[in-house]
Amino acid sequence: MKKLLLFSLSLTLTMNLYADGGSEEETDTLISEIDSLDYQSIIDSINASFTYEYGAIILDGEMATLNVPTGYKFLNAEQSEYVLTDLWGNPPSEVLGLLFPSHTDPLSDNFTYAVEITYDEEGYIEDDDAKDLDYDDLLEEMIEDTKAANEERINLGYGSVELIGWASPPFYDSETKKLHWAKELKFEGAEENTLNYNIRILGRRGYLNLNAIGDMSILPLVKNDINPILASVEFNDGHRYSDFDPDIDKIAAYGIGGLIAGKILAKTGFFVVLLKFWKVIALGAVGLFAAFKNRIFGKKES
Repeated sequence: MKKLLLFSLSLTLTMNLYADGGSEEETDTLISEIDSLDYQSIIDSINASFTYEYGAIILDGEMATLNVPTGYKFLNAEQSEYVLTDLWGNPPSEVLGLLFPSHTDPLSDNFTYAVEITYDEEGYIEDDDAKDLDYDDLLEEMIEDTKAANEERINLGYGSVELIGWASPPFYDSETKKLHWAKELKFEGAEENTLNYNIRILGRRGYLNLNAIGDMSILPLVKNDINPILASVEFNDGHRYSDFDPDIDKIAAYGIGGLIAGKILAKTGFFVVLLKFWKVIALGAVGLFAAFKNRIFGKKES
């Protein structure tokens, strides 16, 4: 356990040093101080410490049920928070769990992607606008919003990001009330572009978010599994979209277009970008960790 904690602390410190613009000499000093650790043994121990679940999983009390798709395994909220925050260096978040392909683990060499599951209780999403949306116009607007948000991202300590375009255009199923789309993103300093595959499942008081994030190379893998993943999650009785009661339930300030764009309609009538929309887990999962894995492990082998 001491080694696990030391490794986690070392990795976090190294990531923070990198994010704060630490010099190469400072990073090398930190690496040399922890170079005596048996990294692979520690990583194997961390990966082996997780307890995965299969079958039917109740999410957030009794709100929804996840039937873990074939070929996947589920990590509960507490363990997922540890992975996202302590191992991958992301800001703390209220995650419901993570889905991993059954043959991968959070720190395994063959890691490809994970599906983060969260819930936003922002109200009932009216979907009347879905049939009239022009996704090309929406994309142009999102590209401009991304550029405008970069100043705030940089102030918060994140690198800039460029929205390249749709990796998969939006599709909304009005019968099941399920929406999915994918974006191609370019993060500052990243060698490969990032895929952000978004799934939204609409409910009575909000929506479930299932976000698969990794390198663009995983797009065929995610698209191959998108239907089983979509079918795996349903709201339970009393929480479904059809259970909406206009007399007591809140209506969200935006529709399908705003949900895709990651916006909320302010009281002034203007759209503003949600900062949390840009805090994607890929920054830790396939960005910083991959960079330091290559550098630290490569250094040890040389």
